[in-house]
Amino acid sequence: PGLVYLGVNGEDFLNSILARLERWRGSKDVNSGSGGVTEEDLPVDGDASLEIDATTSIDAYERIVSGSKPLWYYLGLFPIWCAIANKGAAHLKKKTDAAFAVTGVSAESAPGDHSLLLPPPTKRDYSIALFFVCFGVVSAVAGVMSNLYVQWNNLDEVDYGDGN
Repeated sequence: PGLVYLGVNGEDFLNSILARLERWRGSKDVNSGSGGVTEEDLPVDGDASLEIDATTSIDAYERIVSGSKPLWYYLGLFPIWCAIANKGAAHLKKKTDAAFAVTGVSAESAPGDHSLLLPPPTKRDYSIALFFVCFGVVSAVAGVMSNLYVQWNNLDEVDYGDGN
């Protein structure tokens, strides 16, 4: 369940990690000036309603991977989590684009009450998802190791004592 949650919310996860890394990089002056809006980004003449495109997950993943990272990034296994989130976000985008091409209806233009949409994921949600992933990996390793221990030590043969 943790991998699925991380994959489905991959874009939000990558953007939140990128924001944390940008704050860290900004405090360390590693990439001063990157990530901010410059005067060249703003429209000079013409349509005042133009907006700067939001960061996409692919761009966010490339920016996460390319820059320097703090120690907590590696201790928290974030290279693995970010790779999973990037793969999930890319596949989810591919699936939603294919669904839009077939039906012609996107999530934004779908009829119905949009107030029922789920709120964006929180840090606690991501923590729970990562806990589920770690718990599943530890459980699988412990299960395999206990079975190997039983097999190697011939503990799987039960002696009932009465010959049955």
